[in-house]
Amino acid sequence: MDNSSGVTHVEWREWGQEAFEEASEAGKPVLLALMTEWSEESHKMEAATYAEPRIAANINDGFIPVRVDADRRPAIRERYNMGGFPSTVFCTPEGQILTGATTLGIDGFREILDRVRRTWDSNGEEAGSLPRSLREEPPGGEVTARVEEHMVEQLLATHDDEFGGWGTDVKFPLPRTIEFALVRARDQATRALDAVQTHLLDTYDGGFYRFSRNRNWRAARCEKLADENAAVVRALAHGYRYTGEESYRESAERGVEFLTTTLWTDEGSQDGGAFAASQGGDEEYFRLEPTERENTDAPAVDETIFAGHNGLVIDALLRYYAYTDDEMARQYARQARETILNTLVDESGRVTRFHDGQTAGPSGLLVDQARLLRALTTSWSVLGEPGPAVAVADWTLDTLQTADGSFQDSPDDGTALLADPQYPLDTAVELADSLLDLWGLTGEKRYREAANDAIGTFAGAAERMGVEVAHYATVAARLDGLEVLTVGTEAESELHRAALRLADHEAVVVPEPASTITTRERPEAAACLLTDGERQGEARTPAELEALLTA
Repeated sequence: MDNSSGVTHVEWREWGQEAFEEASEAGKPVLLALMTEWSEESHKMEAATYAEPRIAANINDGFIPVRVDADRRPAIRERYNMGGFPSTVFCTPEGQILTGATTLGIDGFREILDRVRRTWDSNGEEAGSLPRSLREEPPGGEVTARVEEHMVEQLLATHDDEFGGWGTDVKFPLPRTIEFALVRARDQATRALDAVQTHLLDTYDGGFYRFSRNRNWRAARCEKLADENAAVVRALAHGYRYTGEESYRESAERGVEFLTTTLWTDEGSQDGGAFAASQGGDEEYFRLEPTERENTDAPAVDETIFAGHNGLVIDALLRYYAYTDDEMARQYARQARETILNTLVDESGRVTRFHDGQTAGPSGLLVDQARLLRALTTSWSVLGEPGPAVAVADWTLDTLQTADGSFQDSPDDGTALLADPQYPLDTAVELADSLLDLWGLTGEKRYREAANDAIGTFAGAAERMGVEVAHYATVAARLDGLEVLTVGTEAESELHRAALRLADHEAVVVPEPASTITTRERPEAAACLLTDGERQGEARTPAELEALLTA
């Protein structure tokens, strides 16, 4: 993290085995500071608490301080996050957690430093513990129709009838939950979309704020992250597809404008540019009137190009293009895709998280493999351009899938808790969703089997899941009856374009010239609807296709 905004006397180390070995040799605990560029609290703590000379001297004397950009190192973030950023975590030299907190002022920091020192002096390594995610194995089980039924029940039970959205406290946009509801509880989905575009859309600079602190969607947190904006744009595009509501298209367009202007960057790229990571959430700036903003510097943009973030943006822009014919969205998606493929993907299909021109990030992380695969399957479906989708999927299956079918979040790094595998639900679901698309696109059953394994890993906990993980139920439902619409024409033909607009958003549209068809029997230049491989009917014109899909 850039420290140009403040002066610190803390002698920060880089994350790595060397820092933990130093702690072991010195008999000191580790102070791990997890920061993000978009978090105003991270910058304030950097400029105030860590810049206080006596605090810095205490840290340098009694601890081995390590600072990590949580966006650049998600595997560390998932193991050590204390619930927000900054996260201040105290660890043993073996990497186990002593205690932690989020934002701390000078007085609070002094207190926790003293408390940790006493605990360490009294109990040493025995005071450390593993986070829950590393203590428990994923609760496997059989994937049944009950998963989808339970999630619908959760939608009904937790919907906020007064203000829209789900829950009675902090309101997140929950775009994947909206997508699940669009085909199962559409009124709830549209109420949520209405709230998001009314309260989280920055009507002047474009883009969407992260969440609202209150049940009524007021008091927004103003950070704008590329991956979260992409997810909202995609949900709005799907909302427009189902309802024809122009405000959803217009709000999605404002999100696209933000992504392709404020977050478009060629920093660290030699291939024409891609999407930057985030824009900071300076609330004083975002509370200004438009005329006042014109004369004020906007919050800084983190120009790091993350493979996974770009994967979600590419997917969202192409979904938006499929429904609107917005050529600009298509062009930016293709350019970003080529930049990521040329700079962050090797021939085997392994994805590197980022490269900023000086430092290469970790490679082979499940989140980046899954999200880039999502971009490639969408590119295949919408543009007929698969890229290395199969290679990315196969590398992921060969390297990150375990013998029982679950997926670990990263290759073993060997440092502290990164030596212990973690099996994240959200990321496994993202991967499974993309693998199902790949099954539809290729007809290769191994991708469906891998998706089923990924979902089955958590099926034993399905009855305890809330609406925040409705994406899990979406993928479970797709496993039970995936619709594939094969189109015997080149991509972007009239019939193919109609298929993209008319098919359910959970279906897979497969453009393929008749000359390439070997396993799917149908007349040339016809669209064929299949459910789990079983033929349901065919159509030769957009009108026939609409009749087939609405029968």
